[in-house]
Amino acid sequence: METLIKLNNQAAGRDKMARILQYGSRALWFYMQQKKMNHQTIEKLRALEFTFSSFRKLLRLGKCVDVMYSALSSIHYPNITVRVTTTLSRISMSLYLLADHILWIGRTGLCAVNGEKWGKVANKYWMYALLMNLVRDIYEIHRILKLRQVSLSDFFSDGCDARKKLATCARDHRDVIVDTVKNACDVVIPLTALGFLNFSPGSVGLCGVVSSAAALLTLIDPLLKLTPS
Repeated sequence: METLIKLNNQAAGRDKMARILQYGSRALWFYMQQKKMNHQTIEKLRALEFTFSSFRKLLRLGKCVDVMYSALSSIHYPNITVRVTTTLSRISMSLYLLADHILWIGRTGLCAVNGEKWGKVANKYWMYALLMNLVRDIYEIHRILKLRQVSLSDFFSDGCDARKKLATCARDHRDVIVDTVKNACDVVIPLTALGFLNFSPGSVGLCGVVSSAAALLTLIDPLLKLTPS
């Protein structure tokens, strides 16, 4: 209960909990649709997904400025790979959030907004940000394995020592594992929305739930958060 209260006291915590409910609703209504279950319940779940999506857009209002400002600090990071990927990711995320703010304005009816056009813009910049994050994750994994003098192929070898080394690497660098899982699941969403992948709404919903749960873990235990990110 204390953990739940702690998360609810943070804007990021409320956002991630709402995100789990948003994508959980999507996965559930798709499952019910496939099973030809109650149509009224399916429509209620669709409406619930839309409500949580709008709520999260409101929570993020103005965040594009914060994220863009954070890019100014990442350009001074000593490691060039981390510096470039993190800075480009933050700039892309800021532009994604800006497009997301415009979509929210359209939903409120304050002014007419081309939802399809701005939805594509938002998904493109979100995809760019996540791809930069994944490049960073791959770099971190490569660096760790090189430092420990092990390789991923050792996992499929018959030697127990190599597998133990890999298990130790994973245990000692849980922040990299969590970040990789989060970004790998997240990137499916914009790639599917833009037509690069053909995942079902149910699969996208499950990916969203997993990535949201991974993000919640980093809020509960800050040691699981990869920095800078």
